[in-house]
Amino acid sequence: MFDFRLRVFYTVAKRLNFTKAAEALYITQPAVTKHIKEIENYFKVKLFDRNGTKIKLTPAGETLLHYAEQLFAIYQNLEFDLDAFTQRKSGTLRIGASTTAAQYLLPPILAAFHHKFETVKVQLVTGNTELIETALQQKTIDLGIIEGKSRNTVFKYTPFVKDELVLVAKTGHPLAKKSVAKPEDLLKCSFLLREPGSGTLEVIAHALKQSGIKIGDLNVEMQLDSPESIKLYLLNSEALAFLSVYAIFKELKNNECTIIDVKGLTIERQFNFIQAQGDTETLPDFFIKFAINYNFK
Repeated sequence: MFDFRLRVFYTVAKRLNFTKAAEALYITQPAVTKHIKEIENYFKVKLFDRNGTKIKLTPAGETLLHYAEQLFAIYQNLEFDLDAFTQRKSGTLRIGASTTAAQYLLPPILAAFHHKFETVKVQLVTGNTELIETALQQKTIDLGIIEGKSRNTVFKYTPFVKDELVLVAKTGHPLAKKSVAKPEDLLKCSFLLREPGSGTLEVIAHALKQSGIKIGDLNVEMQLDSPESIKLYLLNSEALAFLSVYAIFKELKNNECTIIDVKGLTIERQFNFIQAQGDTETLPDFFIKFAINYNFK
């Protein structure tokens, strides 16, 4: 259904590399070049600037990429909605989600899913990554959503959405007065952390280690089992915490808290769907496809 020439442009624009785009599309590099030239000739614009082996989008290329992303999102939603007519769904779907996903990502998706598929009953349970993995192994849930990937080969992973953990303090915190904090500044502050077994805690510990800080070196004021508890505590204390950007949209807008940049420290993670290997249930796959196509605003 997609216009292949536009798909070629989109792939090159995302990778900024003709060779990698050709490999991804299973066509030759001259074929990629030919498709790009045909688009440029049709619109009478230049889409890429070339500097030796490096390329970058021109302003016209940026505009085309913007519209291509919108078109492909429409195509995805169109295919999903039409497929739904031939796949009447009913039954119960048991989802287990790590705390951040359950509190900030899933609610609008579940509401939209229920609006379209009222015959599917969804049950949602919340827990840290360790608990979700255990529940999936014990078959008390059909589908899990966790941060990152464990080393457990009994699970199949499907990427969901990317997230960033940022250092947060209430507005007016002394450390926030610095334009950029140094990693060693963190050792002078009190921290709120998630409980043992939390995927978030594991991601934070790994990132801090890259900056030469062990999680045990931090002055831990308290460990709490949800980002919402941590956030509310933080707003009433001088403690700092690493929180998902999804968790603090409202507080940032209301100027209740602030993000502190730390030199050389970026904490990114991937939320993944997890299923038991060999699972043949169709409802989990159906929901995964719906959630991936959901338009986060």
